[in-house]
Parts: sequence; C-alpha cells; structure tokens
Amino acid sequence: MKYPITIYGDPLLRKKAKEIDKDNPKLKEIIENMWETMYYSDGVGLAAPQVGMSIRLFIIDASSGADEEPELKGFKKVFINAEILETSGEEWVMNEGCLSLPEIREDVTRKDEVKIRYFDESFVQHEETFKGFAGRVIQHEYDHLEGVLFIDYLSPLRKRLLKSKLNAIASGKVHPHYRIKIPAKK
Repeated sequence: MKYPITIYGDPLLRKKAKEIDKDNPKLKEIIENMWETMYYSDGVGLAAPQVGMSIRLFIIDASSGADEEPELKGFKKVFINAEILETSGEEWVMNEGCLSLPEIREDVTRKDEVKIRYFDESFVQHEETFKGFAGRVIQHEYDHLEGVLFIDYLSPLRKRLLKSKLNAIASGKVHPHYRIKIPAKK
C-alpha cells in the first residue's frame, strides 16, 4: 500500500519521533509499505514521519549512487531507533530535495561521514560508519526523526526567498506525481 506523503506545514514533521517497540505487530507491514511508497515517489530515502507516523524508522536505497560510488551497488537498509553517534570528515555541499518539500531543491552542507547505531528490520543492533552519498542520505532521513528539514540548514536570506514556495506547499498548491497529505488548515 502506498502511503500519502506528509508535506511541509504539517506539525508532525517538526516533532521528535518516538522509539519503536520491537514487538510492534505492524512493523513488517509498515516497512513494506514504506518501500513501496518510496519507490513510487522516486525517493532514495523515506522516514516514517514523512508518511504520517511519528516513529523512529527510516529506509534508504542508495544504490542509485553506485555509478560514482561502486560500493553502493545493492545498498538498501532499514534503520530503526537510530542514533547518530558522530559526524566527521570534510564538509561538502550537495543539492538536496525531499518528498515532503516537493519542487524545492537546495544546496546543503553536511559532513562526509556519519557514525550511527541502529536496529535493522530483524531488530539486530548495528553500529556503523557511512560516508559519501549513503552518509548524506542517512543524515537527511535521520533529521526527519528529530523534526529537522533540510531547509533548516539554509541561510535566513535563502529561506526568505523560498517563503512563497513553502507557503504554496503548506496550502497544497503543489502537484507532485505521488499522493500527498495536505496539512489541515489552522
């Protein structure tokens, strides 16, 4: 089942997500539906808050970066109750987009490496360091669990220049090829 994407303006995107109990009977179904939603929406990552669930879960498929980083071939992972332990390495700029911010792409500076502790879909704990494109996507999706959006990294001037686009998104005046959940009017 494809979930609608929660878009900018919905307060859920600004909440810190709650940990998932490993006995959650719907977890497998949620993960399967998130994969289906992400692929349909042409994303490389998707966090549970983006589909209306304030839980600490995100998925990524960074295999699209395998042309430049061959080690990413088949790179597909589930991250449950993740915790970033540190970011390190050189800062680098990359143009980022987000399914919750349709029609907006901006240059964002992030560190090259991220050390993260997480559980996979079988609730096996891992502690790993990722860099390059995978590290970037992990940091972006992890931010969603913390109530942070990539536009929060932009300068105040750049945010002001995006204000009309952000208002259009919040009022549902965007038409991506995937289903969206328009924020309720205040």
